[in-house]
This record gives sequence, structure tokens and C-alpha cells, in this order.
Amino acid sequence: MARRIACNIDLEDASDEALWREHEDLSAKAREFLSEIQSGRRDFSDFPIARTSYLDLKARLLSRMLRGCTFCEWRCRVDRVAAAKKGACKLDSTSRVTTWFLHFGEEPPLVGHGGSGTIFFSSCTFRCVFCQNWDISQDPSSGAPVSASQLAIVMKSLRNDGALNINFVGGEPTPNLHTIVEAMNQLDVNVPMLWNSNMYCSEPAMRILADLIDIWLPDFKYGNDKCAIRLSKVPRYFEVVSRNHEFAHSSGDMIIRHLVMPNHIECCTKPVMRWISEHCQRALVNVMGQYHPDHKVPHERSTYPDIMRRPTADEMTAAYDLADSLGLVYSPVS
Repeated sequence: MARRIACNIDLEDASDEALWREHEDLSAKAREFLSEIQSGRRDFSDFPIARTSYLDLKARLLSRMLRGCTFCEWRCRVDRVAAAKKGACKLDSTSRVTTWFLHFGEEPPLVGHGGSGTIFFSSCTFRCVFCQNWDISQDPSSGAPVSASQLAIVMKSLRNDGALNINFVGGEPTPNLHTIVEAMNQLDVNVPMLWNSNMYCSEPAMRILADLIDIWLPDFKYGNDKCAIRLSKVPRYFEVVSRNHEFAHSSGDMIIRHLVMPNHIECCTKPVMRWISEHCQRALVNVMGQYHPDHKVPHERSTYPDIMRRPTADEMTAAYDLADSLGLVYSPVS
């Protein structure tokens, strides 16, 4: 769809402000386009691929943002294109992929008979002390470098093998937005796009993702900033993540994941569930029970005694009962 909406501005010479104004105008056209397609009033064949498109515009904006990176809410403004310059994500402009495969362990609506075409990126914007993918998320050198054209080949291969969607995950996909969007621009098959993220994206990054992402699979861990700082070393968590959940909820289908952590029912699970019930009523919720002590937690027991065990059956039951009482449609799938 984004490739069929014409961009009528010079992408090379226009100012950032002019590019964002054009982006806002084309976003409105995209919503109108989608409404016409969904209602059956128009067909994709009515819209030829544009010479310079909305998707081209998004890719150009990201290439400029990368020069003073604001992809995530760390907003480190590092020039990740410059030699040896790395952002808060510990990455320069090169994206790295550790693995990709048809994933049958995701939520049932995402898998079907074909699986979810899952692509794991290296590094992360969080420093979760309990991360179960720490070998990927905390090692920016893991995996292999991947260009946009190579990523497009991976995406096409997954789709041709039966993937119901392309699932960008990690680590965290956000630092790789420039590569992902350019790969979308080179992809010559149509496939739903899924954003599997900690949702610490900046507002400009969320605007770029809008009209590209079909399915949002966000994580909502903490009900307060104190726990987020202590366990994931990330500030302003609740403000940023709740804002982005609301934005995603307004722009696509959504399954919210909440990882139930031991001793964090009152401070995290309850506030998160209540917030979802008030702000994201259409979303499905996966109440996840697979937490186990990992990464730094077993080695620093005295620092993290509260999360040195798995959640109990009583804690998981309390989480499920709360979801029921709030009217959330949830899937107790780990």
C-alpha cells in the first residue's frame, strides 16, 4: 500500500520539516486508501506503484534520523553512520541478524499452519537483568551483518516457505528500522508485517511504523518506573511504553504480552492489566508464565532476591483472574 501512494516532494533537497509535513499528508491518504480497500470500493490494481512513494519517503526520513539517532527514547543523537560511532543500542548503522526461521511457538493467531517468519536482530535498547535471550540482546556483535537487500531475500524466502507474517524481533528491532524499511521497499511479495518489540520507540519512529505494520506484538512488563529502572536499566518506562501502546492500538491489530514476574503482581501485573483494560480494549493479552531466573539474576542473588524463582501457581492464577475480572480477552500461552 505504501509503495502505491505517490510522494510529490524532492527527497534529496527538501528540509526535514518539509519531509515530515509530506509524511503527515501521505499518512492521511494511507488511511483513506486502506478504508477504500477494506470496504471494497477500490482494488489494489486501481493504484499503480508510484515512481517516488510514501515508502521511499519513510526510508529517506530514517536515513536522516540515523545521522543523529532518535529511533528509540534514549534519543542519544549519535551519528551511527560515522566511523566507530555507536548509539545507546551499541550499534552503528550495520544491522546484524542472528537467526531466522518459521516460528510455531508464537501465539496461535500468528502461527496457523505456516508459522510466523521470525527474524532475530542483535542488541537491544534495554538491559534486562533476567533476559532469556541475553546472548543476542546484550551482544551487539552476535549474528551476521545483513543489508536491506539481503533482509528482503530472507523475508521473501520465509513467505515462500509458508510464513503467515514477517516477525521482527531480537534483541530489539527498533535500532534496525532503517534496514527493515528499506528491505520492505525492495520486497516483491505481499506479506503482513509484525512488530515484536519492547515498545521503547520514539514518537517519530512510531509514525514511520504506522501504515507499515499490520500486527503489533508489544511487550508491557512494568507497572511503574522504579521496577523498570532497577530491572531493565531504562528510564521513563511507563510514560513511553503506554504512549506507544495507545498509538499501536489505534493503527492495527494487537496482541499485548505481559510477563508475570514473581513478587511483582501488585507493583506491575495489576497496574499493567488495569491500564490495558482502560486504553486498549480491542487488544488480546498474552499472560505469560515462562519467567525463570536467567542472565545476571542467578549470579547476583542478593541484588535480585525478589526474582530468584519462577512465579508460583497462585501468582499465575491471580494474574488470570484479574484478566477475567477486567474483561480482557487473554490467551494463557507461554
